[in-house]
Amino acid sequence: MQLSDFSYHLPDELIARYPLAQRSASRLLYLSQQGVQHKQVVDLPSLIKPNDLLVFNDTRVLAARLYGQKSSGGKVEVLIERIINDDTALVHLRASKSPKAGAQLLFANGQVQAQMLDRVEDLFKLQFSQPIRGVLAQYGEMPLPPYLNRQVEQADSERYQTVYSDPNKQNSVAAPTAGLHFDEALLANINAVGANFAYVTLHVGAGTFRPVKTEDIRDHQMHSEWLNVPQETVQAIKDTKAKGGRVIAIGTTSVRALESAALYNEGQLKAWSGETQIFIYPSYQWKVVDALFTNFHLPESTLLMLVCAFAGKEAVMNAYAQAVEQKYRFFSYGDAMFVEKSG
Repeated sequence: MQLSDFSYHLPDELIARYPLAQRSASRLLYLSQQGVQHKQVVDLPSLIKPNDLLVFNDTRVLAARLYGQKSSGGKVEVLIERIINDDTALVHLRASKSPKAGAQLLFANGQVQAQMLDRVEDLFKLQFSQPIRGVLAQYGEMPLPPYLNRQVEQADSERYQTVYSDPNKQNSVAAPTAGLHFDEALLANINAVGANFAYVTLHVGAGTFRPVKTEDIRDHQMHSEWLNVPQETVQAIKDTKAKGGRVIAIGTTSVRALESAALYNEGQLKAWSGETQIFIYPSYQWKVVDALFTNFHLPESTLLMLVCAFAGKEAVMNAYAQAVEQKYRFFSYGDAMFVEKSG
């Protein structure tokens, strides 16, 4: 599998830099065994069957970006990757020169300090002078994806969160963006069809945007993400399969959570919490998921490779070509796909 196999041309004007006024107003490309159909997200209930189970990722996005300076005066930009404890975090750090261990960083005009403790691979370990969550709540900025290439606006603080995110699970630095299409009315209409809902938690890391740099994709090293698949979700999946219903993952993060919980239990889905570095690309043997609702992903990204593994590379790349031709809106604030598994 070569990286170039997952490349496609995307005109810049098709990148959705802002969300639509209504969450469920986006277009929906439906990819099934019969080919491609062009629909709207509000049509999703017509594609859902009684006893289907939709699995959502209930993580919530942190206002994880901070701007400050080194004590020596140079500017720094910090993106919290993972909160380790009350005052310590692993971060991505941008500066003209990387700080050394012991260096002091200043935020909020010096009201908040952080000491650089150590390097952990490509991350920096910082200890803050105040509880990190309080610092982010007061001074943090919503970490919009870099490809949006614009300033964060007030509306992003609400629109870059799913309506079902759990306030007690605020640990992601990127949204599970497929879920951004769901509003209360759409959820109610799906529920009225006779479908059921279940939840997993996967805290999305900034590594989700890390480009693949190896020409042979099998040499790519995936980033690590923490997830939890609770027993009640495992039971709901078992009940769904027993009734002939489908497990429909809402977003690639839900896919990674469910498939990891099976992969790390010798192929059997069980309740599981821990770190995953699962990399799903064509030839992957699926264990749990039967259908997928997802956004359109970047060329040559691991997320596009996951969708190709699910529905077949040729079919997916053809669907993407049609989406470009039909001027669908791409990426986090863009349109969606409903994909049924090949084979």
